Amino acid sequence: MSDGKMAIRADDVSKRFRLAHNRSEYLKEAIKRAERTEFTDFWALKNVSFEVEEGSMFGIIGHNGSGKSTLLRLLSNIYRPTTGKISTKGRISALLELGTGFHPQLSGRENIYLNASILGIPQKVIARRIDDIIAFADIGEFIDSPVKIYSSGMKVRLGFSVAVHVEPEILLLDEVVAVGDERFKRRCFEHIYELRRQGVTIVLVTHSLGQVQSLCDQAIWMERGEVREQGHAIDIARSYLQQVNITEAEAGFDGDLGDADLILEGRGERRGTGEITIEHVSFVNAHKAVTPFANSGRPLVVRIHYKAHQPIKNPSFALRFHTDSGTMVTAPNSRRGRINTGMVDGEGTIFYKIPRMHLTPGTYHLTAGVYDENNLHIFDQREREFELRVQPGSANDGEGYLDLGGQWAMPTGGSEEDVIEQGAAMGAERVDGVLDDRATAVGHDGAA
Repeated sequence: MSDGKMAIRADDVSKRFRLAHNRSEYLKEAIKRAERTEFTDFWALKNVSFEVEEGSMFGIIGHNGSGKSTLLRLLSNIYRPTTGKISTKGRISALLELGTGFHPQLSGRENIYLNASILGIPQKVIARRIDDIIAFADIGEFIDSPVKIYSSGMKVRLGFSVAVHVEPEILLLDEVVAVGDERFKRRCFEHIYELRRQGVTIVLVTHSLGQVQSLCDQAIWMERGEVREQGHAIDIARSYLQQVNITEAEAGFDGDLGDADLILEGRGERRGTGEITIEHVSFVNAHKAVTPFANSGRPLVVRIHYKAHQPIKNPSFALRFHTDSGTMVTAPNSRRGRINTGMVDGEGTIFYKIPRMHLTPGTYHLTAGVYDENNLHIFDQREREFELRVQPGSANDGEGYLDLGGQWAMPTGGSEEDVIEQGAAMGAERVDGVLDDRATAVGHDGAA
């Protein structure tokens, strides 16, 4: 870590749970069997150590059951370590799971005050913030209804709003941003950015590697209760993704062109009049294999499979690549690529060829759509229903979402005019070398 002040420090922390066998649901039977009840020790965490600097954002990633949520409960003082020590500096606010800390019989408004009192926030402070909390939660007239009738989305909105508006110095979040509609997710991220700007220390448990790469400064990778790796968030996410890709490839995900298309459907909004529809999207690598993976710096072909239910003249096909946090990275379409698709009828396929993948490692969600020739009328649009996982490859995988493919060079000296001329010569040389390496769908729109 740097020489900055530490908000959180975990020193050799372990957590043991005792699992009872032959457990009884009845008190009388449990008393009779108390002497012969057998227990097994389960170590959820083993010798975990790390530090979180004040004002930074810290990510915790790993498979289900790796100890991430247990660790967050230790940080929030819900659990106590079996061995080791956790030190924190600052007022902690936590949103650990759906409905945590809510009394089902109380109204949303009453639960705001209840949660605040648990966190040690005076009622007069909450009274000043109550309007902001209610406005951010955006649950309308239900704010005065019992929480027991709330939907899961309403509970998350209210819980998140309370957690981030009680002036925390340390904020603990357990996968909560993954729940809720797209509009709420974006508001959450905007508020998280604002809290970071104000110097709040944030710890995020998430399965989203895109969130870790784009939001976090440092991260740890948990596996079977232990820290497998820790360091810069981008490096940790990349290592974890590489291991996941290796595991899935060994399980047989990579096949030939006859394999089933590997997509995630039904996750987003679908709209359009339906005269022509997007049936599915698949990805083909340089080995002509259908795969959910792409490698940075390597070629990839996106195949859009469509079905025209009536003759359609010159439809325009489009893709949008989104990050986990909802940011749209690029949006190529066949119209900008100056492709005349002609009269389309029945089933068919259109290709979007990417000679060199410029996206950096991470998970990306694709929107696929088909429109009229002017891109004004929507025939079919499947919002973020397809997933592409980019793993490390031959490109220079830096931070952010894109590798621009540029080259660094130092001028050899001379006057200012000489330096400019050297830069121009390098640019011309670079253009000559890559002008034909363009993403195409039989044409080029310059968007990839």
